[in-house]
Amino acid sequence: MAMKKSIILIFVLSVLNFSYAQNFVSDSLEIESSTPKADKLFKRMWYKEAAQAYETELNSLNRKKDKKDDNYLRVLKRTGDAYFFNTDMENAYRVYDKLISTYYPNINPEYIFRYAHSLEGIGRYNEAKRWMKEFAKKTKKLDDRSEYYDQIDQTIEDVLNIQPQFVLHNLSINTEYSDFGPMYYKDKLVFSSAVDSSNYHTRIYHWNEQPFLNVYVGELNAIESDIDNTEDFSSTINTRYHEAILTFTPDHKRVYFTRNNYDGKLKRDKKGTNHLKLYSADLVKNEEDEEEWRNIKELPFNSDEYSVGHPTLSSDGKLLYFVSDMPGSIGGTDIFVVDVFEDEENDSISSTRYSKPRNLGEKINTAGREMFPFITDRALYFASDGHLGLGGLDVYESKINDKTFNNPKNLGSPLNSKLDDFSFIIKEDLNRGFVSSNRTTGKGDDDIYSFVRVPIKEEKPKCDQIVRGFVSNEVTGERIANVTVTLYSETGEKLETTTTGLNGAYRFNKVLNCDTKYKVLAEKTGYGEKNKPLLTDKITGETVVALGLQTVDKLIVEEGGLLKIKIGIIYFDLDKSYIRNDAAIELNKIVVLMTQYPKMVIKIESHTDSRNTDEYNLALSDRRAKSTREYLISQGIATNRIESAKGYGESRLINKCTNGVPCSEAEHQLNRRSEFIILKM
Repeated sequence: MAMKKSIILIFVLSVLNFSYAQNFVSDSLEIESSTPKADKLFKRMWYKEAAQAYETELNSLNRKKDKKDDNYLRVLKRTGDAYFFNTDMENAYRVYDKLISTYYPNINPEYIFRYAHSLEGIGRYNEAKRWMKEFAKKTKKLDDRSEYYDQIDQTIEDVLNIQPQFVLHNLSINTEYSDFGPMYYKDKLVFSSAVDSSNYHTRIYHWNEQPFLNVYVGELNAIESDIDNTEDFSSTINTRYHEAILTFTPDHKRVYFTRNNYDGKLKRDKKGTNHLKLYSADLVKNEEDEEEWRNIKELPFNSDEYSVGHPTLSSDGKLLYFVSDMPGSIGGTDIFVVDVFEDEENDSISSTRYSKPRNLGEKINTAGREMFPFITDRALYFASDGHLGLGGLDVYESKINDKTFNNPKNLGSPLNSKLDDFSFIIKEDLNRGFVSSNRTTGKGDDDIYSFVRVPIKEEKPKCDQIVRGFVSNEVTGERIANVTVTLYSETGEKLETTTTGLNGAYRFNKVLNCDTKYKVLAEKTGYGEKNKPLLTDKITGETVVALGLQTVDKLIVEEGGLLKIKIGIIYFDLDKSYIRNDAAIELNKIVVLMTQYPKMVIKIESHTDSRNTDEYNLALSDRRAKSTREYLISQGIATNRIESAKGYGESRLINKCTNGVPCSEAEHQLNRRSEFIILKM
């Protein structure tokens, strides 16, 4: 993109200086070059011409049989880099893909990083994420970027699924060249452009074969969706080199702007690099009583050894944010801030003081590049390729909470695209603003777009409820196991069914809404159904619903998990098994109950005490059980409704009264019993 190819060229280079040549395949730059012309173009950052020259050499090497030599590796790298630095991601991917497939895994990890970014640039997000993970794996503890990409838990799908909230409009003033960097100025909009309309039309910036950038101004239309009547912003600010990215004090009497390190002539560092600097200028009246920008002065924290640029001012003018790769930066370029101190009695540039620059820290800045900050009273907006995005630079929002910045959030598509999106500005009260992008649907290189932001409706905080409870006997209070409990919606839709445990407790797994009506139904053989409405609690947590059941008849009880018909004691004469009259009275209660519930099926178990021999007691109890069954059948109960009648002798005593243990008659009587166990109803 022209933006990267021009005003931030130094920032771009700073992020590309990582090297691990000691541990991996060498950078192959020490060998004798077979492409001196291409190398010269590359070093001058004339990447478009360099790429063409390298392609010629690469085609020649491809025709040779042995392509895996140091020179082939070097030319592959340089060809890919020439495209990558010029943001030609299609061709960068094509060349890097050949580089990776030929030399992986013995390749400098920086090229894995660039390969991943080229994949993002052509929309192949899943592959890009995989290669970023590989980059993190190979550079563990060697590169700060590895930790971020190794621990990232958000996915590209999460970013793609962000609810759209922007409607974009391409401005009429956009050209085939680079147009970007909008900023409000009174009722106008200033911006930077490489359109060839200046007095320096013969000067071409060979990185992108476009004229150098200058600043222009245009009139906003009534709804601030476009501008017209554009003209040069200032003949004193525009020079023969790059000027871009401005910000103004609240009274519009001072401007801060980015320019090449130029003061009549270009200044370079020890390596011959021309960096960017921040300058300020005051609006004053000239001899003709016309306002013009004068007193241009560079800011005190500039340096010939690193770049400073992309200014933005807080609404009160007391905080100046900017971008730099100065010492203390976390990544390629970071966002910094300084306090601005004005002399109330003297508002000239010379009287303005600035604090020491402060890095905004790791919440905002990453090992990648953070650029183009724009501050409002509500949030900090900036572009980054270090946070998870859709490719290239994406725009992020970090809301301000008690003077601190929250974690940045990607603003999603369509504001962001798979290419570069940056220079975001907004009027929060109008939800209108401007953004720059080099997406392929534009008119030229970088284009400026106006936008309307449609606020996302604030959803109510998610409130979840789980329903649990227990079931007990309403009469005895005893907890009941194996109860079927079913959850229904208010309209009767079955949602889930579960069963109580040994302690009578149940729990539904389905997550429910808070403050919502549901129904619970409890059922178990021998018990009446219990249908209970419920209203879940209003805050996230658990709603406890206790349920009480009663048996369908007072003669039916549950003991030890078994349903039984509880009647009076069935007495037998000593050593006898026939049914006595008093026993018949009790058994008739069973006859009535089984007649009332015609589907009831039972089994009969008879028991004795421990007195007498085991064999005798077993035979006696069995005769009594069968005698009991015969009596019930004689009273009209169908044979198939009594599954079995069996005696157990003294094998199932319910107290301590075993052989040889002295017990009272009452204690022995407890063991002489008949039990009627309900199997079906």
